[in-house]
Amino acid sequence: MGNEQPSNPQDDFKAKETKPQLGQRWPHGGFRGGGGWITSDRVTSTYDLVEQMHFLYVRVVKARDLPPNPVTGSCDPYVEVKLGNYKGKTKHFDKKVNPEWKQVFAFSKEKIQSSVIEVFVRDKEMVQRDDYLGKVVFDMNEVPTRVPPDSPLAPQWYRLADRRGESKVRGEVMLAVWMGTQADEAFSEAWHADAALVHGEGIHSVRSKVYVSPKLWYLRVNIIEAQDVESLDKSQPPQVFVKAQVGKQVLKTKLCQTRTTNPFWNEDLLFVAAEPFEEQLVLTFECKAGPSKDEIAGRLVLPFNTFEKRLDHRPVHSRWFNLERFGFGVLEGDRRHERKFSTRIHLRACLEGGYHVLDESTMYISDQRPTARQLWKQPVGILEVGILSAQGLVPMKPKDGRKTTDAYCVAKYGLKWVRTRTILDNLSPKWNEQYTWEVYDPCTVITLGVFDNGHLGGTENAAAAKDSRIGKVRIRLSTLETDRIYTMSYPLLVLQPSGVKKMGELQLAFRFTCLSLANIIYLYGHPLLPKMHYLHPFTVNQVDSLRYQAMNIVAVRLGRAEPPLHKEVVEYMLDVDSHMWSMRRSKANFFRIVSLFSGVISMSKWLEEVCKWKNPITTILVHLLFCILICYPELILPTMFLYMFLIGIWNYRSRPRQPPHMDTKLSWAEAVNADELEEEFDTFPTSKPENTVKMRYDRLRSVAGRIQTVIGDMATQGERFQALLSWRDPRATSLFIVFCLIAAVILYVTPFKIIALVAALVYLRHPRFRSKMPSPPFNFFRRLPARADSML
Repeated sequence: MGNEQPSNPQDDFKAKETKPQLGQRWPHGGFRGGGGWITSDRVTSTYDLVEQMHFLYVRVVKARDLPPNPVTGSCDPYVEVKLGNYKGKTKHFDKKVNPEWKQVFAFSKEKIQSSVIEVFVRDKEMVQRDDYLGKVVFDMNEVPTRVPPDSPLAPQWYRLADRRGESKVRGEVMLAVWMGTQADEAFSEAWHADAALVHGEGIHSVRSKVYVSPKLWYLRVNIIEAQDVESLDKSQPPQVFVKAQVGKQVLKTKLCQTRTTNPFWNEDLLFVAAEPFEEQLVLTFECKAGPSKDEIAGRLVLPFNTFEKRLDHRPVHSRWFNLERFGFGVLEGDRRHERKFSTRIHLRACLEGGYHVLDESTMYISDQRPTARQLWKQPVGILEVGILSAQGLVPMKPKDGRKTTDAYCVAKYGLKWVRTRTILDNLSPKWNEQYTWEVYDPCTVITLGVFDNGHLGGTENAAAAKDSRIGKVRIRLSTLETDRIYTMSYPLLVLQPSGVKKMGELQLAFRFTCLSLANIIYLYGHPLLPKMHYLHPFTVNQVDSLRYQAMNIVAVRLGRAEPPLHKEVVEYMLDVDSHMWSMRRSKANFFRIVSLFSGVISMSKWLEEVCKWKNPITTILVHLLFCILICYPELILPTMFLYMFLIGIWNYRSRPRQPPHMDTKLSWAEAVNADELEEEFDTFPTSKPENTVKMRYDRLRSVAGRIQTVIGDMATQGERFQALLSWRDPRATSLFIVFCLIAAVILYVTPFKIIALVAALVYLRHPRFRSKMPSPPFNFFRRLPARADSML
């Protein structure tokens, strides 16, 4: 046993099944119903996908009749809750004897080392020590237990006692103290004892929150034409283009090629807008005054409420708008803001509600519903995810002379984002938070990311602080079995300039519940995206540009929430840089294509062995099968489908029992060299020295040259097929058409079964009757001309 070899390091990069104790127990150790874990039918009311965590909750509501300070005549009260070494304080009120706090404190049961809870009411002093007003003491053994769906515990008035607790003093405080779990409604808003070192604005960034992505629309602006466009140069007609701007999105029409006062474009410009609409559409007419000089001829500002919302492909009515023209030049200073409605523009604009605004790649899309809620279907399932814990996280930042991590987890599916609370100074944090999503299509992906909180310092250096990425996990719902609880430990893999690195493990429990099997089967025969994507599709460049704009809008809106979901987090979850060039990713995709043909290659090798009679029994059986199919051709298609059915039944035994995870071998992350990784992490545009850029450019040219050769070979083979009847080679075409005439006569007078049988016997003939030289048809085809000799 002492000489046992270490396990394969690649196994450390694979997802593993775990067996946590999921379910809900009574916090004091008693089991509900005598059966241990809760087996209630009310799944949504219990946290059955997380490990139970117990907390002592103290709700401080308000106080009344507090004694004023005998010197100042006023009272600035606050409450301090003390449990052993942990202290939590409410905010203080100036000059108020009947304050209301409505604040909840939570203390983890695992860290409780005291038998009493002390609640102090103090008067805040600016110079001297805070005055003691009174206290209330609770015995831990007398604290009641509350488990949802029980109603919240009603707070009660408690008389304040002196320092020794022997007599009552003036003043009362309303409190509620109970033992509960993370399923408690007060959990998300509570002040947690493990966040005691966080102060100021940083306290908001440690709490768990649920976010909703803004409602995104595509704005389609069809710029048709304009009339009576005036140019500052009166000697010739203007040459005009239109610049449209929505927020930071700027698009331009093509420059009207003819100089005219009535230009015509009929171009579609597409923008992304988010509700509530805060921007306006600004159209600017610009005249070409020189090679690099444009002059503004007019301007039009349209609010979004002027555009109709279209749910399908029905035509939108066009409208004429008058432009606002402003004078320019020193001599027209007094007329600078004088409006002249001399130029008109013809527009057709609408907000597209029938599209799904893509803010993530379609390869791992999490939502496909159109913008307009009227077009949404009923959900087909429920996804429940329990974010349990992380194990073995890598330290991300220095703190007090050592390195540590303040980790939190973000999950994104559809419009709903969730963020767990931040566990401070812990490399193996336990969250045990459960969330639920409605599923409208099973062929979607949920993304979970783990981050290190870099905004715990409050307002100090808040602009420069960033949350560091630790790792990401994707789960495709269609790979999950219905109603099965998966408990998995996923490695958090990150590609760094030094190579692939495991940053820790994320432990999850999740379950996909089917609400309607018939609706799911119905969805599999329908397109993934709404029908407008196929009736009026966008170009590839438009899809990429609109997706980038949508991601920016989502990042800005979520960054304005409280607490904010920062831009670097949103961009990492949405894979903002997935379109960037990567030699590693290109190699991985090439070998993915190669692996697709592995089955065809294996089949061709098997046929080659049959033709060479390496196993005579197999070859004879193939002859018999082929003769049967020739005699009874009606059995060909049933045999093929029956064969695929049997293969599927056979593969059922070895079906994957776990959802797939990121594969380092498939991603080509193990064999990539250092320079290719450095290139992948380079900025855009590049920041590397000239020699490095030159070397990479030459390497890219070499790879592109090989791709160019392969594409050229494919084009050559296709052109040879065209040359069969094009008379490019008169002798070859003459031979081919004579052959076609003879073949037509033979096939007409000879039964098809005889032709097929003879062809099969010739193809499967014994090696003794074969030649190692290429066959005549192959030689004839290789001699056909292509257009390669016409290229420069």
